[in-house]
Amino acid sequence: MPRIRWRRAATAAALCLSAALAPAGVPASAAPPPVPHDLPEPPAASVAKEELAELTVELPHSMAGYSRAKFPHWVKQVGTCDTREVVLSRDGQDVKTDDQCRSVSGRWRSAYDGKDFTVAGQLDIDHMVPLANAWRSGADSWTTDQRKRFANDLTNPQLIAVSAASNRAKGDQSPDQWRPPLGTYWCTYSRAWTHVKHVYKLSVTQSEQDTLAAMLDSCDR
Repeated sequence: MPRIRWRRAATAAALCLSAALAPAGVPASAAPPPVPHDLPEPPAASVAKEELAELTVELPHSMAGYSRAKFPHWVKQVGTCDTREVVLSRDGQDVKTDDQCRSVSGRWRSAYDGKDFTVAGQLDIDHMVPLANAWRSGADSWTTDQRKRFANDLTNPQLIAVSAASNRAKGDQSPDQWRPPLGTYWCTYSRAWTHVKHVYKLSVTQSEQDTLAAMLDSCDR
């Protein structure tokens, strides 16, 4: 499939998914933005600070009943292209795919640690707000369809291709427990994390909120 046609089809699929699976309390836009060619730009620091102040601060919910299977992810977006392949193509340069939509070549830079890659298998697709963290901060009460939308969100800054090492070091930790090794990315990271939590009406712990506030302040330096 020609590249431009593939991107248009991926855009249409993402818009349908966003509209159909919007979580309770989060209205689906009549005309969401198209699938971007990079991590969707989070709001400016000044807006993120306002969003952070609006988040509910509470202790983490119980992990009882949690399973990654309750967040169906890497769903098909268009044809054989699943969410992982869409993000790999979006976040890379000169990415070429086979007839199964698998990335067979390209160049990627991991924003978390600044490392460069030419093999897609060395990259993970990170959930900016990890699935387990979302469960602890409100997703435990969502339906499976709402969790599916969260796990495959191409509209908000929730999915990013990064080095497997950095993704696995992060695990399900919040910013007060883990931050990207590349300090210059902290501004974007804190803006994205805060915005995703705000969009999905997820809570934060007091330590998490304090750390995010400090990271957002780094945007002014």
